[in-house]
Amino acid sequence: MNVSSTFFATDGDGYELNMGRWSKLLAHPFLDFVGGTAHERVLDVGCGTGHLAAAVAARTEPLAVCGIDLSPAYIAHAQAHTSDPRLEFQVADACALPYPDNSFDRVLSLLVLHFVPRALDAIAEMKRVAKPGAVVAAAVWDARGGFVANRLFFDTAAALDPKASERRAKNYSRPMTRPGELAAAWRSAGFAEVTEAQIGIRMDYPSFADYWAPYLGKDGPGAEYVGTLTAAERLRLEAAVRAAYLDGEADGPRSYAALAWAVKGTKPVS
Repeated sequence: MNVSSTFFATDGDGYELNMGRWSKLLAHPFLDFVGGTAHERVLDVGCGTGHLAAAVAARTEPLAVCGIDLSPAYIAHAQAHTSDPRLEFQVADACALPYPDNSFDRVLSLLVLHFVPRALDAIAEMKRVAKPGAVVAAAVWDARGGFVANRLFFDTAAALDPKASERRAKNYSRPMTRPGELAAAWRSAGFAEVTEAQIGIRMDYPSFADYWAPYLGKDGPGAEYVGTLTAAERLRLEAAVRAAYLDGEADGPRSYAALAWAVKGTKPVS
C-alpha cells in the first residue's frame, strides 16, 4: 500500500498549536525567496490550515489560490477560517493532484515534502500541473541541523528511551531535509534555473507550558510519540524536557532558531 504522508494529522486546532503558528511566520521569508506577481493562479501543495495560501493572497493579488491537503481536518479548518473568495481548499493527495496539466502560474509547498515518502512523485506532480515557465518551489525544515526547539524535545526523549532514539533517527533522516537534497531533486525532475537557499524564523515561547502543550495533543511526530507513553513515562519525560527548556533559569520566554531549506526552479518552456 502506498502512503502519501507520514505526518500524524487529526485536528486543525492541534496543528495550529504544533506547527501552524510557525508555518504562518515561515510563509513570509519563503515568499520573499519565491517571488510572485499579480493575477496568477497559485497552488499550495500540502496547505495544512491555510497560512501560506493566505499569505499569497495578501501579498500578490492572485486570481486564485488553491490549497490541497491529505487531512480532511486541516482542510475543514482552513475553509472555516477564510472568507476570501480567491482561496479554495480541498482534500487531495500531493502524489496525485486533481488538476489538469499546465494549470498554475506558480506551485508552492511549505513544510510538506519531508513527510511524503514518495517525494519524487509529489515533485513530478507539482511540475505536471505548472504552466511552462512557471516557478515551482518548496521548503522543508533543516530537521537535523537547524530545528532547535524540536531537537530539544527529541534529544531529551532519546536519552531516556531507546524507542525515542529510533523515532529521533527517523525524524532527522526524512527525505529532502539534508543540505542540497531539494536542489538535487529539482534538477533531477528537470527544472531549470534551480536555486537553493536557507530561510528561517525564531520560535518564541512565553513559557514551558506553551512549549509543552503541542506534545500533549495528537498532531505531529512528537505528540505521536508521547501518545505511546504510560502516565509515569510521560511525567518523567515532561520533567526532563522542562529541565532542558529552563536550562538553569526561571520559567519564562525562550526563543529558538528554526531554519529551513528552500528551493525554486522553473518548468521549461519546451
